[in-house]
Amino acid sequence: MALTISRGVVFKAQKVCVYGPEGIGKSTFASQFPEPVFIDTEGSTNLMNVARFPRPSSWTMLLSMIKQVATTPGCCKTLVIDTVDWAEQLCISHICATYDKKGIEDFGYGKGYVFVKEEIGRFLNLLSDVIEAGINVVLTAHTTIRKFELPDECGSFDRYELKLGNKTGGQTSALVKEWADMVLFVNYKQYVVEVDKKKKAQGGSRVMHTQHHPCWDAKNRHDLKPELPFEYVQIAYCIPNHIDGEPKAELNPETKPEPASTASTAAAPVETKPPKEAKPDTPPQTAPPVSAAAVAAAGPLKQKKPDLEGLPKSLADLMAANDVTVGEIQNVVSMKGYYPKDTPLQNYDTSFIDGVLVGAWEQVIAMIQQEREMPF
Repeated sequence: MALTISRGVVFKAQKVCVYGPEGIGKSTFASQFPEPVFIDTEGSTNLMNVARFPRPSSWTMLLSMIKQVATTPGCCKTLVIDTVDWAEQLCISHICATYDKKGIEDFGYGKGYVFVKEEIGRFLNLLSDVIEAGINVVLTAHTTIRKFELPDECGSFDRYELKLGNKTGGQTSALVKEWADMVLFVNYKQYVVEVDKKKKAQGGSRVMHTQHHPCWDAKNRHDLKPELPFEYVQIAYCIPNHIDGEPKAELNPETKPEPASTASTAAAPVETKPPKEAKPDTPPQTAPPVSAAAVAAAGPLKQKKPDLEGLPKSLADLMAANDVTVGEIQNVVSMKGYYPKDTPLQNYDTSFIDGVLVGAWEQVIAMIQQEREMPF
């Protein structure tokens, strides 16, 4: 295999993680990135004029959306996951349903948290595919405060950290911070003043921290100042505003319109066609009249749609997104011997729907596609 070595700066799509307290404006900040599309896991962008996917009701649906963006580079220039800590809750629910557990603690010996870490790793790998397609990725997250002790010092102090679970935070938050090119911690800048022997907090301007501090985690690869106003314009020059490999719309030189010459237009002879012979008028054919009784008996026409009423939202969303009917689900379930073919989906056990149908949706849809391609 030939040895390939490249040198110099490679300016490509950026991986950005923005975390801070609730309500500080993380979603608004992310909406200022180039042509963003939101995957709103918590429903916080309803009052914002932004492009968004339907709110994912399952971890499988979330991963499916990311795959669609990675394979459709022209759909947007920035993908925003708002927020990643709510996405982690979908991941935990998915793992519990897959292994038929009531909670992540039921695995024992911390095994469930290892599964969460592995699944979040696959999630970040999918986001890396989005980056390779030339699309920026922004992860927003909430923050939590935790006591921290230095091994070689006495005493403890408070630190702001990514709110990624209680016990999983040490594993999943580390993966997110390692994966990102830029980790920005946003907070209110406050200071304490003493007036009449009483201490009061003042300030409140929003700032973002771009470098590591004992009280928070932050990093950047663009030599940003340690503290900046919480405005997108401060980092706009670091974010590419184009998609690598996107074809530019150019006019074909062979088909460029040429200005018409008035002289040639005036000199050109005008062709006249002889008048067509008049044909006798034929009465138009009309459909036989339909009686009012027949119309009333037929009723209004309705578009046939799969009946998804009574199904869990996680399954119904996946079926609607892939145009899967109830009969196709019943067919593949009966082929595997789980339920008889005529068993209504509403009678399926909830753990079976979450763990087998939603949890292994890729295998389910593969079987359905295979059945559709069968000639008989």
